[in-house]
Amino acid sequence: LLTMDRVISLKLDADWVVLSACNTASGDGAGSESISGLGKAFFFAGARALLVSNWPVDSDAARVLMTDLFKIQNQSSTSNTDSSKAQFLKQSMMNMLNNSGLKVNNVMKYSYAHPLFWAPFVMVGD
Repeated sequence: LLTMDRVISLKLDADWVVLSACNTASGDGAGSESISGLGKAFFFAGARALLVSNWPVDSDAARVLMTDLFKIQNQSSTSNTDSSKAQFLKQSMMNMLNNSGLKVNNVMKYSYAHPLFWAPFVMVGD
């Protein structure tokens, strides 16, 4: 189990940390600041940016979004284009809105176009 105490003790030089589980941007209670204690701990440990979620996420949709996001980042780095992490996230969200969905036996069961599937994620930081 990764706890806030353990994260704070890390010495990171991370461009970004992805916390793609449910509610990772949520504060630690009513009236609290945004970004969970775990998320804040990553900033203290040396992360320059966080990718977090604001509400419960669909696991399959989150996997599709994250996989596409890092494919886009990789393509950007190999083609020497200068894009931000937020732009990678936006492009991945647009891909989900326009192209993705859950397929069973190669038949589309539902689309990921609804914001429920991609909108919980936000980039915080650099």
